[in-house]
Amino acid sequence: MPPEQSEPHEPDSVPPPPSGHQLKAIVFDVNETLSDMTPLQERFEEVGAPAGLMRTWFAGVLRDGFALAAAGAYADFADIARDGLRALLAELDARGPDEADEAARHILDGMDRLPVHPDVPAGVHALRRAGFRLVTMTNGSPEMTDGLLKRAGVRDQFDALLSVSGPRCWKPAPDAYRYAVRRAGVRPGEALLVAVHPWDVDGAQRAGLAGAWLRRGAVHYPETMSRPKWAAEDLEELAASLAERAGGQGQS
Repeated sequence: MPPEQSEPHEPDSVPPPPSGHQLKAIVFDVNETLSDMTPLQERFEEVGAPAGLMRTWFAGVLRDGFALAAAGAYADFADIARDGLRALLAELDARGPDEADEAARHILDGMDRLPVHPDVPAGVHALRRAGFRLVTMTNGSPEMTDGLLKRAGVRDQFDALLSVSGPRCWKPAPDAYRYAVRRAGVRPGEALLVAVHPWDVDGAQRAGLAGAWLRRGAVHYPETMSRPKWAAEDLEELAASLAERAGGQGQS
């Protein structure tokens, strides 16, 4: 369903919405969009750090990945995440390098055990029944995505698990989205990027894809970013809207 927020200004550099293109593929962000990262807060507490530090750490991981991409460089999510944790934990209580490394490993091990949000399995199945190709495109690792989807029982619904290690640039760099649609076998105007992060939706739309924002309780979409083509509270709601549209257009 269309977003309820008032329409913000869209910079001239944003491509116009594609016309005459039928949606064929759904490209999913993974971290926080499909995965529920809340359990990582317990991991922080188990190593003597405040639960709220998880949000600070993850924001720092994104910041450093974005900065490298803007400079034309690249590093894997795991390396950036590990360095960020070491720095935060060392500053927190002046623990030594070995202790900080051990604590960082304990927290990062939790990334391999995260669950999906409760709405994800039903939403994924509904989109597959509607005839869409389903792929993931993450700033993390495809191995982590594989485990996440297998635990949720939906791995077999996806055609490809992609990551920024392919184009070697983090989203929201345009090449990351172009790589995803190329691997999905569709044109940008035939793909929809689904994400909880406005920066991801905006980046995809600037690369020519449509964007769908999953609110997941959020109420504000930045006015400085291009307005999403679609918005929904969760994946089940979005899937129902897309399936209805696909049925009306004879999607197969």
